[in-house]
Amino acid sequence: MTTALTLSAIQYTALEGGIPANVLEHIRLIEDADGHGARLVVFPELSLTGYGLEALADPERWVSAADPRLDGLREICRRTGITVVVGAPFREADGTPRLASLALHPTGELQACFKVWLHGAERHAFRPGDRTIILGVDGWKIALAICRDASRPEHAGEGAAAGADIYAVSALYTAGEDHRLALHLGARAMDNRMYGVLANLGGTTELGPSAGGSGFWGPDGRVIRQAAGTGTEVLTATLQHDVLGRYADERQA
Repeated sequence: MTTALTLSAIQYTALEGGIPANVLEHIRLIEDADGHGARLVVFPELSLTGYGLEALADPERWVSAADPRLDGLREICRRTGITVVVGAPFREADGTPRLASLALHPTGELQACFKVWLHGAERHAFRPGDRTIILGVDGWKIALAICRDASRPEHAGEGAAAGADIYAVSALYTAGEDHRLALHLGARAMDNRMYGVLANLGGTTELGPSAGGSGFWGPDGRVIRQAAGTGTEVLTATLQHDVLGRYADERQA
C-alpha cells in the first residue's frame, strides 16, 4: 500500500450535447487532475448525462459495459494510470436499468456500483443495488456511494466493515441542502474513522440549482477542503494513511 493517495473530486456541471460531449469534457478534467498527481478521480452522480430523468426514454441516454462512447475514458485511464469514477444511467447485459457509478481502471476493467437507496422518480426509472462496492487503488480501499446512500449510516458501515479507508460519494445536493450535505459527509467519516469525499453535480438541474460543497473530510469529521462555488471545479487532496492509524482501535471495533 502507498502511504499517501492523491485524488481529485470533480464538481461538474453537465453539458448539453449528450454523452459524447460530456465524455470529452470529462477527459479534459481528468488531464487537469493528472497534472496534480491524482491517482483516483471521482465525478458526480449522472455526470455523463446530467440529472434529467424525464429524458431517459431516449435510449442514447443509457450506457452499457461495452459502450464505445466510453472508449476515450478507457484510453485516458490506460495512458495516465488513473482510476476514474463517472456517473450514468446504465443497462446491465440483461437489460436491468441502474443508476450507476462506473469505475474505469487503467487495466480496462469496468467496475459498476449501483445506487441502493433510490428515491422519488428514480424508483420508477431504475432498479436498486443491494450492497456497497469497494474499489482498490494503490492498496487503498474506497467504498463508493451515490447520493442518498450517504444518508444511511448502514451503507457507510458496510464499507467500513470491508476495510474501506475512504467513503467516496457521487451526488446531487441542491441549494438549501448545505447543512444536510455537511452532516452526511462529516458523520459518515467520523463514525467510521475514514476519509470522506464528495463530488457534487454542479449548475442547475431538474431538481434545482446545486449546493456545491464538493470536497474532502477527515476521519475526525472535519472539512479538509471544499469548493467555494457551485460550478465545475477540480479539487485535489493528498490523503495520508497514517492519519487513519491514529484511530486504529475504533476502526477495528
